[in-house]
Amino acid sequence: MLRAETKTRARALQLLYAWEMRGGGSLESLTADARAWNPRGIHQLDAAQELASDVAASASELDREIAETADNWRLERIGAIERNILRIGLHELHAAELPAPVCINEAVRLAHWFAGSKAPAFVNGVLDTLARRLGRL
Repeated sequence: MLRAETKTRARALQLLYAWEMRGGGSLESLTADARAWNPRGIHQLDAAQELASDVAASASELDREIAETADNWRLERIGAIERNILRIGLHELHAAELPAPVCINEAVRLAHWFAGSKAPAFVNGVLDTLARRLGRL
């Protein structure tokens, strides 16, 4: 059984991916669409929308930090799924509500589920470096 927090991160990732594919805009409208698809997951959608909104609000700053850390990768070359996983992970590292290893492990789990076979190692490496720069590891 998955923890509610893990499901929330997965839903936030889906919202952020849709938000990015639409070119920005309102996360509230995306959440309303998601409610129509999954009316039983309302509590997770509320938390996911809050997380996704916080990440989207600071996306440019998060992107700058990711771009500085992802050696030999321009931000636009990082896939949208991986980019949003990194944004969520870095946002949670900044929030410092969870231990850094938990933030990183949750992001790697999302990469296993939603991204390509090389993504988990990439996500792990970038977030590990960011956590060390932030003094969290």
